[in-house]
Amino acid sequence: MAKKGRIISFFIIVFALLGLTGATTKPIVEGITLGLDLKGGFEVLYEVKPVNKGDKIDRQALLSAVEALDKRANALGVSEPNIQIEGNDRIRVQLAGVTDQTEARKILSTQAELTFRDVNDKELLNGSDLVQGGAKQSFDQNGKPNVVVELKDAKKFKEVTEKIVKMAPENKLIIWLDWEEGDSYKKEAAKANPKFLSDPYVNEVFDTTTVTIEGQFTVEEAQQLASLLNAGALPVKLHEIYSTSVGAKYGEQAMQSTIYAGYVGVGLIMLFMIFYYRLPGLIASITLVSYIYLILVVYNWMHAVLTLPGIAALILGVGMAVDANIITDERIKDELKLGKSVRSAFKAGNKRSLLTIFDANITTILAAVVLFIFGTSSVKGFATMLIVSIIISFLTAIYLSRLLLGLLVESRAFDKKPHWFGVRKSDILDITKTNKDTDVPTRFDHIDFVKHRKKFFVLSSVLIVAGIIILFVAKLNLSIDFTSGTRVELATNEPLSADTIEKEFKSIGLKPDEIVLSGNDKSTAVVRFVGAFDKETISNVKEHFTELYGIEPNISTVSPTVGKELARNALIGVAIASIGIIIYVSIRFEFYMALAAVLALLHDAFFIVSFFSITRLEVDITFIAAVLTIIGYSINDTIVTFDRIKENMGKAKKIKTFEQLAEIVNKSLRQTFTRSINTVLTVIFAVVALILFGSSSILNFSIALLVGLIAGVYSSLFIASQLWLVWKWKQIEKRSVKEN
Repeated sequence: MAKKGRIISFFIIVFALLGLTGATTKPIVEGITLGLDLKGGFEVLYEVKPVNKGDKIDRQALLSAVEALDKRANALGVSEPNIQIEGNDRIRVQLAGVTDQTEARKILSTQAELTFRDVNDKELLNGSDLVQGGAKQSFDQNGKPNVVVELKDAKKFKEVTEKIVKMAPENKLIIWLDWEEGDSYKKEAAKANPKFLSDPYVNEVFDTTTVTIEGQFTVEEAQQLASLLNAGALPVKLHEIYSTSVGAKYGEQAMQSTIYAGYVGVGLIMLFMIFYYRLPGLIASITLVSYIYLILVVYNWMHAVLTLPGIAALILGVGMAVDANIITDERIKDELKLGKSVRSAFKAGNKRSLLTIFDANITTILAAVVLFIFGTSSVKGFATMLIVSIIISFLTAIYLSRLLLGLLVESRAFDKKPHWFGVRKSDILDITKTNKDTDVPTRFDHIDFVKHRKKFFVLSSVLIVAGIIILFVAKLNLSIDFTSGTRVELATNEPLSADTIEKEFKSIGLKPDEIVLSGNDKSTAVVRFVGAFDKETISNVKEHFTELYGIEPNISTVSPTVGKELARNALIGVAIASIGIIIYVSIRFEFYMALAAVLALLHDAFFIVSFFSITRLEVDITFIAAVLTIIGYSINDTIVTFDRIKENMGKAKKIKTFEQLAEIVNKSLRQTFTRSINTVLTVIFAVVALILFGSSSILNFSIALLVGLIAGVYSSLFIASQLWLVWKWKQIEKRSVKEN
């Protein structure tokens, strides 16, 4: 009865999980905040400067600016603006779902300091004299739009109008928005100045708190002015140093294509796991469903913003999530091959794999945390999802997978059915002729990974030198993220040509520096310009191409300052991730293993860089996310091998010859070879799906991951362990000399 009870419990848990997932996934997904690259909108990074010379930008000034920007975002109808302080003098604003990005950009950065002056430009009233929230759009007697504002003190306005009346015939009250030194009413250009609002004659004294601003306003302009005044003047000046915008239609298409890629990738991973690992593979597939569901729940609970790179991280995380299952399942298979019962193999496999899984995940999290700290907003979204994915995959693999598989194993229904775990009867050793220290034969026992180590060292050295030469000669095809400038992405429903695009840009006074067409039908184009567009130019480009093709283009601008910082932060991130990994691996294993692992991952990172230099693929900010992800993934694979080397070293007697040490390395590589190949295969399934079906905006990111994955498995098998072997043997030789 107990046996049947466990099987019944298994199905109850599985059906409960699937039922809960099916019933609640839709509202959970709908509750997740989408980033601007999925929903459309724009992001801008402001450098904050003081209004008056001598003023300082302190924390309070930044907080006041954030508060004013938040009010303005609310006036735009943005329910969840993302406004964050960065460093000592910067504010990043992300507004997803904004329909009129030109208006939004204008409302955000306009100082909105209303002043009342005489014809000699002497200030009589300013924004501090206005009632907060007291501005509204109205109409005059002729039906023309105007703006009505409320003043705090009628007496003060009476004194002002008395002064103006006495100035006849120049008895005009000049109303300015954001007046600056150099602006002058008496100059002929005054009325052409967009800061100039109105100049009514004052022929009588007014004892009132209501002031009407009349000008050549449209209804929209009057409403915008009222919104700005109600939001309050900015306490600082904002200088735009980075911006990017995504059209709503483009964002929706990117999300749909990437989610479809996710379905394909996850489906392939599940089929592979079931085919190769049988029953444990089925359990892993069920766990994956729960893993994805839990990630969505956590993201909803965190109120985190889901971005396009975040979806890519989720899909990539699925491939990495099964790694823990693969490590455990391979261990269980090893125990079964030694002739142990299914129950004993299950317990031993889980016990021996736990620490390996923990070490592998910790090192990957190190790289993800560095990504979060040094990355920009889109990279932070990727890093956040990666960290959440790693933690949840660890918990679901350790607890849920083991619970479900444990129920089936303890039911005794599979006691004499090792084939359900992917083990053939012919693979099982005769338990009467083996002992606990017997090594499980593998199908790779004929491979000598160590014998040709010098050839692999030479091959890698030649490739690295060639890469350095190519990199020096051809350099990288850097995007504006690093070089500064403007990038315009056009996605249309018709084929494009470089000549047509250049002609269209010239018609609005712009000359492209580079035009790159992509897509099977050449319907997507990336156009680059030296120098960052200003707000007016961005508005003109959007208006022109939206009218021409019916799809709003995506525009990104980066100042030289930001480009240099991104490059510097990328190098710092790689350095810190490497140092962190060296420290952790040295503590858990030994220094030579840490050094070999870091050299291997730097080897992988360099291969990605060299590949992009040769192919001339564009290197953007997500490229850094790919490199750091591969660093985390590469060390993950290497750690699993080192863990097995450490285990085999513990079983071995005192090592006296190089051949003994080499055999330990060979044995460890053979024992983990299947795991290394299967893990990289599952992640490659996810990455290839992203390349084939995902959004074009993360294509280069996906290619970088694929190249890094291939380089990573190569370095784990043929570089890292062999380097450790050489250094370890020298250490043993020195110790032997001292002892003798």
